[in-house]
Amino acid sequence: MSDSGSPRVTEFLPDAVHHGVEHGTAVLRLRTTHDRQGVLDGAWWPRSRDVVAELPPLISALTVYLGPLTRVGLDAGAWDALPTRLLVDDRVIHIDSFPVGDDTVLVTRGDQDHFSLLVIPPHATPEAARTAMADAVRADNVTQAEQILIDTGTDRAAPTA
Repeated sequence: MSDSGSPRVTEFLPDAVHHGVEHGTAVLRLRTTHDRQGVLDGAWWPRSRDVVAELPPLISALTVYLGPLTRVGLDAGAWDALPTRLLVDDRVIHIDSFPVGDDTVLVTRGDQDHFSLLVIPPHATPEAARTAMADAVRADNVTQAEQILIDTGTDRAAPTA
């Protein structure tokens, strides 16, 4: 899926999901190999459905490992409000609305190098989120995002107050 104009991945994300998470950081896990044959390239666990608050830390974290990003595709129905662009680290990131479902985010590097990330619902328990994230980055994963959420119990609606 990569194009020759895209920067090569020069660094892998650490394969650890048990670190404490500071406010304003992205909870993210990517595959730790160059092989991108599976269904998903990683997983992201936003803490809310506020895309303006959640997307900048994701973009910043991904940029460190993937290089400059140009676009993000999200399902507008899954987020509180979806702008058409965001300024992140002095770069304009275009936001596209696709009917990809609230369980997937598409990130574009270069012109056509796409990364597909499982989106863990904000209400997921830490245990369910860790399991879903681990499933998403397995080298032999052929399971679609929606099914991973169903299998790990993270697809259930958030508890009502």
